[in-house]
Amino acid sequence: MVAETPVTASASNARVQTEPTPPFVEVQDLSIHYGGKKILSGVSFDIYENEIFGIIGPANSGKTSFLRALNRMDMFTPGMNVTGTIKIDGHDIQRWKNVYALRRRIGVVFPLPVGLPLSVYDNVALAPRLAGIKRRSELDIIVERCLTRAALWEEVKDRLDSLGSLLSGGQQQRLTIARALSQDPDLLLLDEFSIAVDPVTTMRIEDVLKELKHEITIVLVTNLVQQTRRLSDRTAFLLSGELVEVGETAELFEGKVRDQRTLGYLEGRFG
Repeated sequence: MVAETPVTASASNARVQTEPTPPFVEVQDLSIHYGGKKILSGVSFDIYENEIFGIIGPANSGKTSFLRALNRMDMFTPGMNVTGTIKIDGHDIQRWKNVYALRRRIGVVFPLPVGLPLSVYDNVALAPRLAGIKRRSELDIIVERCLTRAALWEEVKDRLDSLGSLLSGGQQQRLTIARALSQDPDLLLLDEFSIAVDPVTTMRIEDVLKELKHEITIVLVTNLVQQTRRLSDRTAFLLSGELVEVGETAELFEGKVRDQRTLGYLEGRFG
């Protein structure tokens, strides 16, 4: 009888090794032009599920244009031409037959609060209603959940019928986040979300984002390098439409950079 070969610990570990996690967003050779003006040139990087991915760089580096391309807003932007490939969850976004179905998977928060001329309740309930949810009991649950996730519920629960535009600026920005969350997105895009928000509210929103990353993937565009240091797992540095480098945020701020321009920007020597 042939003896069985014992399975050693090292052999066992080798068998259970898992494949690398595929990226949730894949950006390959992405270029963006407005008319004849180049905004981004040949940019490639990956974004992984349940991370906060920071994008930094001086003004006119192409940060906001990248978010527009990611959300297919090029369809509504005259003269915007996008080439290259962006895949979300393995699917090329340029080949989606229903772009509105794609955009329902993506929540967007702009630099300034964009309040709808509706009550606080209806601001959050709008997307679920458009998705076909009509029962008040279901909408109540969604509204409370989204306002809670945006750290706003306790402040507005007694005035849900008031106009959202009557809230303070910081509250309106958190209402915008709640509205973005109400469509149950897989991806949340934030474009300078704190530009018009006081420091205390900014820190509250940052705490919200740290919790949200356990549920969704977040792309954070910011001109505040310390904000990306506090929030981002990995960071991409764009300069004049070029991707200078991508790295673990902690390592970049420790000076472990491949390009000295990155260190110069992080240290405030230009920008």
